[in-house]
Amino acid sequence: MNNSHFVTSSLLTIPALLLHVLAMPVFFLGFILVYESSWQMEFLNAGLGVVFNTLMLMCILIGVLCASRIPMTATRKHLHLAWWQYGLWSLAELIVFACFAALYMALVYGDYGYFPALAQCMRLGFATLLYPYVVFALLMAVVRPDNQGATEENLVRFADSTGRLKLVIAYDVILYVEAQENYVSIHYLEGEQPKEYSLRQSMRGIEELMERHGIVRCQRSYFVNPRHVKVLRRDKEGIIQAELDVQSIKSVPVSPKYYEALSQLL
Repeated sequence: MNNSHFVTSSLLTIPALLLHVLAMPVFFLGFILVYESSWQMEFLNAGLGVVFNTLMLMCILIGVLCASRIPMTATRKHLHLAWWQYGLWSLAELIVFACFAALYMALVYGDYGYFPALAQCMRLGFATLLYPYVVFALLMAVVRPDNQGATEENLVRFADSTGRLKLVIAYDVILYVEAQENYVSIHYLEGEQPKEYSLRQSMRGIEELMERHGIVRCQRSYFVNPRHVKVLRRDKEGIIQAELDVQSIKSVPVSPKYYEALSQLL
């Protein structure tokens, strides 16, 4: 059995967004003011002082996190990130924060210079934020919705024609299901990689299961997951095709009978 989950389904939920946008800056502020590292205090003690500068850097951090996390959360249904991609995205957030923080600190000092300030802000950002980034990621992975009781509703349990359970996957990773003689071919994503599973079953035998999870029939031999349909288009021969949001996956044919119902779901 296979149970695949995207990083986006666990780390880009609304609670994760609030955790990063609110708790991360608060941790940043508290760490600097409570720990009082000598080099941090020396670097931040310019202009109106440590507290004011730390508050300004905290506001910059909030702005960077909002600009990054809100679009990610809003597009989580169509954004599929592997763990290493999420890590690179988080790293980019820290670097962007350091760049803007260095601009502020260089203005505060006047003659300090941008690149020396950037080096200090990179050091400051990684020293204070790397730990909560890792902890928050692990925390959200542990308490993510798909690990809780309600998750059972998000799992699709495929049984063969004899009733034996063969495959369990989250509904949002299913791309489409195709009929192949006495089998159905289930196309889904595992991480970023398209996978295929052949199940000895009929389209009629899984129709109720598909409808229950919002995976709709688009043609006599196909079910498609509307969450992964990027666009419906008509090819040169006049055949309607559902183009999916995974480039390596072929388009799925849509019959005129199901076109209207599918288009309303997009």
